[in-house]
Amino acid sequence: MEYATLGNSGVEVSEVGFGAWVVGTDWWGDRTRDDAIDMVQHALDEDVTFFDTGDVYGHGDSEEIIGEALAEHRDEVTVSTKIGYDFYNNPQAGHGELPKKVTPEWVHTAVDRSLDRLGMDHVELLMLHNANVDEVDEDVLEALDELREEGKVDAIGWALGPSIGWLAEGDAAVANEFDALQTVFNLFEQTPGQHFIDTIREQNADTSVLARVPHSSGLLNEQVTPETELGKGDHRSHRPSEWYETGWEKVEEIRFLERDGARTMGQAAIQWLLYNDEVASVTPTFRTNADIDEWAGAPDTPPLSDEEYDRVQELYRDNFGIDRDDGMDALRSSVGGADLEETGMKSAGD
Repeated sequence: MEYATLGNSGVEVSEVGFGAWVVGTDWWGDRTRDDAIDMVQHALDEDVTFFDTGDVYGHGDSEEIIGEALAEHRDEVTVSTKIGYDFYNNPQAGHGELPKKVTPEWVHTAVDRSLDRLGMDHVELLMLHNANVDEVDEDVLEALDELREEGKVDAIGWALGPSIGWLAEGDAAVANEFDALQTVFNLFEQTPGQHFIDTIREQNADTSVLARVPHSSGLLNEQVTPETELGKGDHRSHRPSEWYETGWEKVEEIRFLERDGARTMGQAAIQWLLYNDEVASVTPTFRTNADIDEWAGAPDTPPLSDEEYDRVQELYRDNFGIDRDDGMDALRSSVGGADLEETGMKSAGD
């Protein structure tokens, strides 16, 4: 395992992190609480030290599991949580989005409740969860600074949908010198991740990128194939069938990344992200301990050569030679798509 620092915060993260959404909900398969705790601890055994949860994941269940699983290892790990939804006063309706709440008072209240569930006196990283850009005003920024001054938070980040909204939000995070910016990013879905890498470079900013959905919802780790039947409760079933059909064709075009068995496709997808210095950590969706064994080992596989990376980018620019629509264009951005129309960019899905 390799490690990186978030911005100039001094907070260290493992290059492969543990996305704890999976242990707080049944959207990625059912598992017992004991199974969930075992997965977290197995990840730690494999040198994963960055654990990324959120208060809304299972309405606090994920935080409680993370806190229990890591209680005896607190000094060895970096813990991140997210706030920004009022699930306390609103029931969850399927996979629908809950009402957002981002005010200075709520920031303080939500963090205190998260710390209580985690059984911790601070978290290394706090991220605003899908906050709209107009919600994060000077008063909210001051509240985040207060949390740092109080020692409850070491670094600040902004987690993006991105189909809920991302362009103005991510640009604001970079402009306001947030330590971390989390977004969907993989070699099939390079928007918005590549936009933010370009922005960080242009502004010589210190913001680090945290990449989630690195395997494009099961395509790049080949856990979703033409023979796979996704259950009704599987979060990935919301994607259009065209997405998977074109995705399977794209996978065949990048077989060269497996490098004669030196790395799996799932590991290559992570190495593609880590090729960019701005990407501090990747948080794949671990469903089993076998996933952890494979993907936590990705940084130890051969990094992508310049030639391999350039070849992927050339294929991406040509849509991997596919001239059919993948059904994802309807996903909106933060202002209904007008911002993307002006730039010529397309949104990525969740």
